[in-house]
Amino acid sequence: MQLLIVFAVLLACILNSTPSDAIPARARRQPRADPRMITMPLKRLYIPRADVHPQLLLQQHINRGNKRLARMTGRSEPLEHELRAEMHKRMYILENGSVNASRISTEAGSKFSRRNSRHHSKPAAEAASNSSTSTGGGVSPLDIQAAENGGLTAAKVPTANNTLGLAIDADDVGYIATIQIGTPPQNFNILMDSGSADFWVGSETCQSQQGTCGNHTFLGSNSSSSFVQSNQNFNVTYGSGAVAGVICQDNVNIAGLQLNNHTFGVANQETVQFSADTVAFDGLMGLAQSTLSNQGVLTPVESLASNGLISSAISSFKISRLADQLNDGQVTFGGLDSTKFVANTLVTIPNVSKVGFWEGAIDAITVNGQDTSMTGRTAILDTGTTLIIAPPSDTLAVMTMLGGKCDTQQCTIPCTSNASVALSFGNASFSIDSRDMALLPVDVNNPTGDCTAGIQAGTIGTNTEWLVGDVFLKNAYFSVDTQNNQISLAKLS
Repeated sequence: MQLLIVFAVLLACILNSTPSDAIPARARRQPRADPRMITMPLKRLYIPRADVHPQLLLQQHINRGNKRLARMTGRSEPLEHELRAEMHKRMYILENGSVNASRISTEAGSKFSRRNSRHHSKPAAEAASNSSTSTGGGVSPLDIQAAENGGLTAAKVPTANNTLGLAIDADDVGYIATIQIGTPPQNFNILMDSGSADFWVGSETCQSQQGTCGNHTFLGSNSSSSFVQSNQNFNVTYGSGAVAGVICQDNVNIAGLQLNNHTFGVANQETVQFSADTVAFDGLMGLAQSTLSNQGVLTPVESLASNGLISSAISSFKISRLADQLNDGQVTFGGLDSTKFVANTLVTIPNVSKVGFWEGAIDAITVNGQDTSMTGRTAILDTGTTLIIAPPSDTLAVMTMLGGKCDTQQCTIPCTSNASVALSFGNASFSIDSRDMALLPVDVNNPTGDCTAGIQAGTIGTNTEWLVGDVFLKNAYFSVDTQNNQISLAKLS
């Protein structure tokens, strides 16, 4: 009972303290030396959560995915009491089930120290450098320790031109890049998200429910002599959290390319999902189409193209996986990095979204090579979502074929499963690594037992819409082309 009370105290923070998930002819091979193509660094968010059980964080991802899908599909979001009910059920399982929840720190409560996390550079892999990353033997200690302890795994130095590396936080959640803004230029850590279209950073006058907006880098006339603020307001509500502020202009440097007097937003108000000291980014860059923008301005990649700094408004992602220990993630603006994918596997499909998301038609969904007979499905491809959220009937069918199960709380599969799920786009099949389908043991002390599945049921949207996040995107090279309204996918090299 005491443990349940402690969880209840933490509940408000858990529901609303996720790292912000944003919501509201393609050049097939660019020359590596093309000065109009740039690649910028992504860094994985480092947000140690010793006060919260990993299973509660997974429920966070599920709740957040459902809210995000609701916003994307223009439908009503799940009510707050419904999300709270899901968290309460999860806590009941921890209290009465086999999960060892005693390790959760009650001293930390809802207080987080960004000073200890923002510049933390100890690789998560150090704690388990000898851990197995093979499939079929259960979840490796590397992933479990990363989920429990956090830690930043630095990227290797990239070899491609105009390429900056990606560092990985914990066990693959959230991606940020460092850019420079203002005069003199300051470094800003920016969350990169293909599921939204607004670019903003915190204002020097930023306020939150907790008072100030935490230990972040801010922008304004005090820090930048080139900063110009307008009288035009903006506000953006995401799957978790919201910001409001004013439109401004300032100089933005993205991987060495200078956008002078670029128009974007500074947030005067942030909810705790953005302002908390544990949040390792200072702003957010949406890389969907600007038709989706609440600010009503071009996205940075569109501005780079319109200013002739890159050849086309293309954003290309290589999402890294901690378990591989390759640490080679990146985002490329202006083209595709041909060293990251197998050229003859590249397929390009039309974007079917009418509002500005990146949504493609799914040709087929298979499990272990067997067709599920699901037709007419589409997938919103979103780097800002961790899981795959699918309609309940689709999820149950896939779980059954995987040898998994779904209850009112979650879907699980055996941690030792080698079963393969594949999504087909443009008549090309892309398999999801079984390690991405078995996210985390339900009982962290039993890595060969049942695991929370990488695909979860969403009660929002039509019966044909899927929200496909990093569980899938870690298994493909993913590129989007605004000018041609196209999506490209390729198998990783």
